[in-house]
Amino acid sequence: MDIVYIYFIILGLIILILAIFNIFLLKQTRQTNQKIDKLLEKGKVKEFKDILLSQKEKNSELEERIKEVFLEIENLQDICKKTIQKIGIVRFNPFSDVGGNQSFSIALLDDKNNGFVISSLFLKEGNRVYAKTIKNGKSDYLLSEEEVEAVKRALDSE
Repeated sequence: MDIVYIYFIILGLIILILAIFNIFLLKQTRQTNQKIDKLLEKGKVKEFKDILLSQKEKNSELEERIKEVFLEIENLQDICKKTIQKIGIVRFNPFSDVGGNQSFSIALLDDKNNGFVISSLFLKEGNRVYAKTIKNGKSDYLLSEEEVEAVKRALDSE
């Protein structure tokens, strides 16, 4: 009777261990099923092959869009090289009898130091405005001291 009693205890322990192992396996199976449902969009997709094809199409579309975006960026970079990027301004008083620094010269240059300089001279009789082109940081026209200083400030403003 003692041996039968020991067999029942051993058999009970084995059943308890198997029950615990079974619970663990059920929990793992449920978690795996939830992940599969999420991947398969809760039954909307019936085959894993459909998922792969769908992802491949989305990936191709994204790659095409990325190429387009990079082309747009390159175009914008080319445009930016031609825009005004450097500015230099000098205010001055050309005549001592007219008060204040109301006259100015402003140089506006692009990435390649091309652009123009505008000078405005405030006089008793009125206002005079002059514009001179700048190529590679130099002008074909004679520049005043203030215009030269404006161009220099623009070139130094990088």
